[in-house]
Amino acid sequence: MTPLQLLLWSVIFYAVGGVVSLLFKRQEKLAIYVAGIAAMIGGVLGLCSSIPVLMSGEVLTYLSQGPFPFANFVVRFDSLAAFMVMVISLLVTVSALYSLNYVQEYCGRGAWSMGFFLNLFIASMVALVVMDNAFYFIILFEMMSLASWFLVIADQDDKSIRAGLLYFFIAHAGSILIMIAFFLMWRESGSLDFDSFRQLSLSPAMASIVFLLGFFGFGAKAGMLPLHSWLPQAHPAAPSHASALMSGVMVKIGIFGIIKVGIDLLGATQGWWGIVVLAFGAVSSVLGVMYALAEHDIKRLLAWHTVENIGIILMGVGVAMVGMANNMPVLATIGLLGAIYHLLNHAVFKGLLFLGAGAVIYRVHTRDMEKMGGLAKLMPLTATAFLIGCMAISALPPLNGFVSEWYTYQSLFSMSHEGTFIMRISGPIAIVMLAITGALAAMCFVKVYGVSFCGGARSEQATHAREVPWTMTAAMLILAAICVILGVGATYIAPVLANVAMSLTHATDITVAQGAMLVPNSASQAMISPAMTLILLLALPIIPLIIYMVFKGKQLDARRKGDAWACGYAWEKEMSVSAGGFTQPLRSMFAPLYRLRTQLDPSARLAQTLEVTKEGAGKVEPFWDEKIIYPLVRVINRIAKRMQCLQGGDFRLYCLYVVAALIVLLVVIAA
Repeated sequence: MTPLQLLLWSVIFYAVGGVVSLLFKRQEKLAIYVAGIAAMIGGVLGLCSSIPVLMSGEVLTYLSQGPFPFANFVVRFDSLAAFMVMVISLLVTVSALYSLNYVQEYCGRGAWSMGFFLNLFIASMVALVVMDNAFYFIILFEMMSLASWFLVIADQDDKSIRAGLLYFFIAHAGSILIMIAFFLMWRESGSLDFDSFRQLSLSPAMASIVFLLGFFGFGAKAGMLPLHSWLPQAHPAAPSHASALMSGVMVKIGIFGIIKVGIDLLGATQGWWGIVVLAFGAVSSVLGVMYALAEHDIKRLLAWHTVENIGIILMGVGVAMVGMANNMPVLATIGLLGAIYHLLNHAVFKGLLFLGAGAVIYRVHTRDMEKMGGLAKLMPLTATAFLIGCMAISALPPLNGFVSEWYTYQSLFSMSHEGTFIMRISGPIAIVMLAITGALAAMCFVKVYGVSFCGGARSEQATHAREVPWTMTAAMLILAAICVILGVGATYIAPVLANVAMSLTHATDITVAQGAMLVPNSASQAMISPAMTLILLLALPIIPLIIYMVFKGKQLDARRKGDAWACGYAWEKEMSVSAGGFTQPLRSMFAPLYRLRTQLDPSARLAQTLEVTKEGAGKVEPFWDEKIIYPLVRVINRIAKRMQCLQGGDFRLYCLYVVAALIVLLVVIAA
């Protein structure tokens, strides 16, 4: 079979699995297995279709008239699309394996419908990244948003419905901006095919308008600041395997869209576009990790880290756009390589962390880290996989997070001593913000792992926790192994991803030197030698083991002979550091960035009015929602109330509107 045929069969399996899941409404366990196994087969077929295209770099196309005469059905399976299909299929395969046991807890609560919406969600993502026509792209984008919305509200409680409503509004606001951007390009080209958009020669002003519309439209889906409000609420509300897909791959559709519009369709012709992307990425990365530190809800904390990592990816994309605009192909390629490598890495380690969090919740039945503790002894496989995920997201060598962040650093260093004054200033600022992000991320995951898995149990449920079923542990261990492979095997993986980057930046004078470092043909640099990689890999288990062996006896003696200054009761529980205490100094230092949370109330009365209610006095929320998002909601609400007078119920008034509209149209035509 050709790659396109395999891709078609992949989408068919997703669709059939979802539809069959609906048919087994009364046999939910069977529906779970049908949906999960179909998704696994679809994921494997997706991998088989994408890897040959990714390795060869060829572009496969399919064109047909389609059911609508104004829009051709165009499929373009190029390197970027193959890369996205590979990332989606990889995480789908593992998450589907995980779901076979995890979703059993949803029996009696609509598990059959969950299988349908999850498979529809996956199918729409896969089809979207290969679609090369604006009309079908928007339809698939809306399918993806609606299917994921049903997953967000799966629990049908107040929190999930509130989160779903906010997600619904922001996602569709972004869709409107994307539609306007595509409409402007259609008006200039006369066709909805992306290939016609690529041939356009837009004026600088029009190109900038299209770019900004696409950037903010897709940025809302990516969850970048300040369009992030839905993400920390929607991702925790969804089931954990759906959260892994939403955080691991769905937000990357936003990144894909920014690359598609800014680089592929518009060619990144203006340097300030890249500076804007870089700035939003830098702010998102720092504030995302800072807000994550203040969270006690493990899934909400991981969702904030998605905002952080989206910022890191955007920094690489911004550097690439700056390099393309200034005719610096090496800089553009390294920046884009860092972005797409981190896109892949984030999908793997964030998927692993969400699945690990789901495993903990599966046994402890709470998302509050203060009620966990001591789980490493009771859930050793989950703890091991989760630890690897924590190390990977903290960018510790030689795991995958380190490699992609290194490329991002390298691109920023290159930008700091080349090009215009703005480039030389922006580079060092971004480097400092990326360094702060890395330090805070390491601190945050020391807190997460220490509070959740170390020490003593902090609740009755944590005391009786045990390892999760084998399908769940197998899924987590597979992703943990991939984290190691993507880091240690960077020498072999980076050249493949570099070809994807070069296909977009149109660079030709770049080679791959030893250590997977992209350099011009005339230069000679190296990243990390294979020998150093091996040493770092061996150090991962050996150093913690040495520390454990040295201090093991002393810890036991202290436990037996220590003074009973904790009254002799529950010393591990009472004297251990809490999640709140761990980050209290940081929250005090950056108090201006935090304030009490106000939340949009998505009640049934929202059709008449939007009310903002204060709740959760002990919860912490960044000021973006209070200062930007909610004031906009209130302004729109006031405007809508004043416009209600236009609909007075008087038929004569409506006739007047029709006449006035006709007069305006005649004047426009005459002019």
